[in-house]
Amino acid sequence: MPLRNPQGHFLFSDLIKQKQVEVISRNKNIYQRNFLANRIFLDRKQAIYVITELFDWMFTTPKEFVSYQQFEQKELELQLLLRELLLQEQFVPEEATRITEAFFTDLQGIYDLLTEDLRVAISFDPAATSMHEILFSYPGFFAIAVHRISFYLWHHSAQILARVFAEIAHSKTGIDIHPAAVIGKRFFIDHGTGVVIGETCVIGEDVKIYQGVTLGALTVSRDQAHQKRHPTIEDNVIIYANATILGGNTVIGANSIVGGNVWLTTSLPPDAQIFHKSETIIKRKPGNKAAVDFSI
Repeated sequence: MPLRNPQGHFLFSDLIKQKQVEVISRNKNIYQRNFLANRIFLDRKQAIYVITELFDWMFTTPKEFVSYQQFEQKELELQLLLRELLLQEQFVPEEATRITEAFFTDLQGIYDLLTEDLRVAISFDPAATSMHEILFSYPGFFAIAVHRISFYLWHHSAQILARVFAEIAHSKTGIDIHPAAVIGKRFFIDHGTGVVIGETCVIGEDVKIYQGVTLGALTVSRDQAHQKRHPTIEDNVIIYANATILGGNTVIGANSIVGGNVWLTTSLPPDAQIFHKSETIIKRKPGNKAAVDFSI
């Protein structure tokens, strides 16, 4: 008799092996249509492993990487796995090797940028008690790290893998950063859930943003694919929670502060402050003479 699962049901795979079930797909058309075009088979589980292990390896968060020998061994493993992912994206072997070698050669520059991002998180966030707390538990820093890696791959033609890495960070943190977005030094995302940064967004240095911020496009249309659709944020700008800034011609001037819940589709000059003013109306219920109409 075929094996049963913990619920007592027969395992379908065992029935097939014992030829007790004839497999007839009712969806052959789906199979055929999938192969009308050239297919790319990219192992998502391997991509998750690579980007997660790469982050841990760069900052030696696992204890075993204290050993330099193991650090070197992990680097070799990551090189082989990255090259394999590039082959899955259908790069020829020579090009996959070239991109992999260039990435690990240039990784010091990415690490230096991330070190500055890490320092600003410690110095700016009063809730941060140590570097280790940020490395282990801050979704914003992880999302920035993945973005800086994805940005490099995007500009070395590995755009599918860059998008996959970006979406892994999005799934893990709730922070959606397109890998083509240009982000300057010492960038900080506090809390982070719901942050969206679009493809053609340009962010200067020393910028800080909070949860729910959207740096997006005014309209979505294919004929705008190669145009600047997302805003420019100049140096030393702070954007508070749930602010929405839209449009490729929108520029937020240096040293400005954008308050929470602000909706912006026009530019701000340098040193500007803009805040959203809401009004809460409290009205008397019919028959209740004790309540008074007033606004907050």
